[in-house]
Amino acid sequence: MSTPSAICSLCGQPLPAGVAQGSCPQCLLKAAMGPLELLTEALLEDQDETGQDAATLKVPTGSPASALSGSMICRYKLLQELGEGGFGIVYLAQQTEPVKRRVALKVIKPGMDTREVVARFEAERQALALMDHPHIAQVYDGGATENGRPYFVMELVKGVPLTQYCNDQQLSTRQRLELFLDVLAAVQHAHQKGIIHRDLKPSNILVSPHDGKPVVKVIDFGIAKALNLELTEKTLFTGHGVMIGTPEYMSPEQAELNALDVDTRSDLYSLGVVLYELLTGRTPLDSHRLRQAGYAEIQRMIREEDPPRPSTRLSSLGEALTKVAEQRSVEPHKLTRLVRGELDWIVMKAL
Repeated sequence: MSTPSAICSLCGQPLPAGVAQGSCPQCLLKAAMGPLELLTEALLEDQDETGQDAATLKVPTGSPASALSGSMICRYKLLQELGEGGFGIVYLAQQTEPVKRRVALKVIKPGMDTREVVARFEAERQALALMDHPHIAQVYDGGATENGRPYFVMELVKGVPLTQYCNDQQLSTRQRLELFLDVLAAVQHAHQKGIIHRDLKPSNILVSPHDGKPVVKVIDFGIAKALNLELTEKTLFTGHGVMIGTPEYMSPEQAELNALDVDTRSDLYSLGVVLYELLTGRTPLDSHRLRQAGYAEIQRMIREEDPPRPSTRLSSLGEALTKVAEQRSVEPHKLTRLVRGELDWIVMKAL
């Protein structure tokens, strides 16, 4: 007989794997926002509680010179290239029927049709199709081109990375936390569907204005892993010993190179890194050091090094703290005081 999943003591939703009791991260963050408002009333009074007008965002211009631009894939006309990932190219496309609308069409790269790459590509399509959430990019369609290259069609998200949006708009810490709660809700939905993102980072969390308000969308489940669910038969071909993810946001479990150890806690770790960056403007592990390090050293740093608390990191920034505080519309000493305590605890709990 299976053991029932533990549930959050506040909202009643299932807790992440490996957590026996207590509250989910979303409720912990909500709970923290209340007391912090009382403890830092002077700080909050100095901030614009109504928020700022969202900046006009532009769709990436892309590269019109792509070999496929201007061609048709099924009922989609490719207009221009928007971006390129490890194994897929994303195009701005015009759907011609049954409705006319602009969409994002992702097609596998020529020459990248190995079994492993095709498996990841199909897994991404299947993962997106399983989910229906306002803060997750929606998948509309999928298939294969005439020469057999898999593709899928998804919602066109006109946004910028979460951290960039927050800095450009000089959002207060509270406003950043409110957007982060939407990210938590999206990831929680994915986890309830048995899907792990495995590459959560600001560039995969886009923000765009809608009716004057910022809307978060989590994108790119391209290296997603199913929990207790075989997305496609080809997922069995995913290789071992390949580090999948972005080092700054990668969990210790991912750095171990053992896919069997990666579960929902890996996403929670990455979310902790994103929150750390939203609060301090820095990632827990120094990005420059990671990028300069060799493969084995990156693994060691992720697995063994304990990052400083967010408030400690802020205190160590010196003159750079002025800019970080300015991006959060607050005085430097008030920012450090705001982060110290509950937010420190929540971030370090995730890490």
